[in-house]
Parts: sequence; C-alpha cells; structure tokens
Amino acid sequence: MPRFYIDPPAGELVTLSGEDARHVSRSLRMAPGDLLTLCDRAGMDYSGVLRQIDSQTVTVQILSCQPCKTEPTVFVRLYQALPKADKLEWIVQKAVELGVGEIIPVLTERCISRPDEKTMEKKRDRWQKIAAEAAKQCGRGRIPKVRPLLRFTAAAQELGRMERGLFLYEKGGVPFREAMAAPATEIGMLVGAEGGFSPAEADAVQQLGGCAVSLGRRILRCETAPLAALSVCMYETGNL
Repeated sequence: MPRFYIDPPAGELVTLSGEDARHVSRSLRMAPGDLLTLCDRAGMDYSGVLRQIDSQTVTVQILSCQPCKTEPTVFVRLYQALPKADKLEWIVQKAVELGVGEIIPVLTERCISRPDEKTMEKKRDRWQKIAAEAAKQCGRGRIPKVRPLLRFTAAAQELGRMERGLFLYEKGGVPFREAMAAPATEIGMLVGAEGGFSPAEADAVQQLGGCAVSLGRRILRCETAPLAALSVCMYETGNL
C-alpha cells in the first residue's frame, strides 16, 4: 500500500501537496476511494482513503491509526567516518533499511574525504533525501536523521555517554555478539573509513567509555562493516 509521511494530523482530513500529491495523481494514478497509509514520523501509522484529487493537492480521510510495527525496539546511532566518493550514500540507504535510528558522519584522522563546510551541507541534504526515500520504500515509521558532521573527539564523547557504545576496531576487541549479550535500548556504533582508526584514536575512544568490538577475523570494507554490525545488532535484539 502506498505510504506517505505527514506531520501529526490535527483532524480526520489530511492534505498532501507538492511532490507527494504529484506522486499520487500522476505516478500512481490513484483515484478517490483508493486506500493508502500515512505516517507521522513519530512511529504512528494512519490508514486513510482518498477523498479528493486535483492538480496540486490530495485530500485523505483518516480511518484508523495504530503504532507502526516496522520500527525496531532498539535505537541505534551510527557514527560513520567519512568514506571516499559516494560510499556514504550506499551506507545511509542500507542502514535505514536495516533499522538505524540516526546517522552521524564523523571526521577522523585517516579520512581521505575532507569536504569544506558548503560542500558538506549539500552532501548532507542529499543523504537526508536518500534516508527519506529508503524509509518510505521499506515501510519505516520514522525517517532517520542524518546529523551534521562531527569531529572525532565529539563523536567519541557522545559514544561514551550512550547506554552501550561500541567501537568497531579492525585490530580486535570483544566479539560483537558477546558485546550484544546484555539487553539495551540505545546503542551507538562508531565505524572507521578507509584505513580505520589511528592508535591514538583507538585509545581515546576507549578511555571515554567506548567498547572495542570485533566483527571477526576478516577486515571488512568501510561500507560493509556498518551493515554487518547493524544486521547482527537487529538479529540479537529480535528485530530481524
């Protein structure tokens, strides 16, 4: 069933406009009486029926509401060091499909990609659009936020304050599954870019409370590691 994101509705009638209205009328060729799902980005789904369609707007009548069943029971923040080229686009898309709660780009010592502020903001707009499209495609109840770029120290400090802060380290650590043994509702994962983390960064994040974890004996690419970790996390928490 088609799915659209809205602000929390104030009544039983909701108006879609702009790109959403054009998608309903031109791409999907829907008609009055057709059913669709609205989501308030806060975890609630609304079953609705189309009542009126014109060239600019679509009116939907809400029939019922219920909590979205696709949202994970664990909130995962992915702190991802900036990779080269467009790899973060792939990471954002797949991480949203797997259930990530929030994505934070991080600038580390070994990052090859180091865009200026203006370029970074354009990239973030692109990543946020990819996150929204992925959330709609896979039926998420929320659109995960792509936050502004953080320096490594700030990211490590945030990670250390989380209920469970995991630092994916290619030189070893606690087995990932073992790190997931105890229940948690909030998990942070810090993942490096090409070249991983420097020894100084590895020491710093652990001193701030992050737990070094391993994904096995093989070294995974920077675009593979976060998706493997998210998959294990969702499986171990009963969300996959």
